[in-house]
Amino acid sequence: MTPLKVRAAATLIDFLTGLGYTRTKVKQLLKHRAITVNNRAVTRIDHALSVHDRIALDARPRPGAEILEASGLGIVYEDDAVMVVNKPSGLLTIATEKEKKETAYYLLNAYCKERNPSRPDRIFIVHRLDRETSGLIVFAKDEAAKHRLQKDWNDAEKMYYAVVEGVPKDPEGRVESYLSETKAFKVYSEPAGEESKRAVTRYRVMKAGKGQALLDVLLETGKKHQIRVHLSDIGCPVVGDKKYGAKTNTIRRIALHAYSLSFAHPVSGKQMHFTTPLPKAFASLVR
Repeated sequence: MTPLKVRAAATLIDFLTGLGYTRTKVKQLLKHRAITVNNRAVTRIDHALSVHDRIALDARPRPGAEILEASGLGIVYEDDAVMVVNKPSGLLTIATEKEKKETAYYLLNAYCKERNPSRPDRIFIVHRLDRETSGLIVFAKDEAAKHRLQKDWNDAEKMYYAVVEGVPKDPEGRVESYLSETKAFKVYSEPAGEESKRAVTRYRVMKAGKGQALLDVLLETGKKHQIRVHLSDIGCPVVGDKKYGAKTNTIRRIALHAYSLSFAHPVSGKQMHFTTPLPKAFASLVR
């Protein structure tokens, strides 16, 4: 397509809707990095355009795009060694006995196969998020990268947004306990024992209102259901988390989102840092 020339300063969305494109179409193209300004891909509808900028649109379907759209998975970053994705709530990280295909692992492998059928990348699991937790997950693209990432995973910084019932007594706090699991797969805190695992969670109250609080949570350790158990232990279960004592479920999901992730790249050693915004539904809970 012949590049479009900007003749007056405007935002990208105003410029393209003025040419007849719908907002929905523009958002779809942006999502798939199919719009370039001066040969550089842009992703924001409010991108500022200057006079003489040149815009190119590639409306051709991208291999694997439908798989990502249908699942709600968003690729945040990808190179030859790692893939960082934003997982929606409700999607498993890996298969269970009952569900084999509706998982981030299966869908990303299918996406890579469709993108390059002759030599598809293979995805390897580095860590997990609970089904109802949304946010950032890292996958490796070969076994060596997977092992290097897992070896140093305790050094990775993992931060979450959580909306809880009630307001913690202290505006900032540290929760430490030893975690064990029942035969019904419910995790609980107990005194140190041979089978229990030490877990440490830090939190900070960001905002409070309507009998709820928005917390910024930092994991010092990464144990199964750790945040959910520890916040329940201090009398503030995560909204929607019936398993650990929540009595409300206003947004029909557990209000827990992995928003920030920092780790050393398995090949270069460079420190990588990724963030995602606060889910809109969380903001509606605490005003």
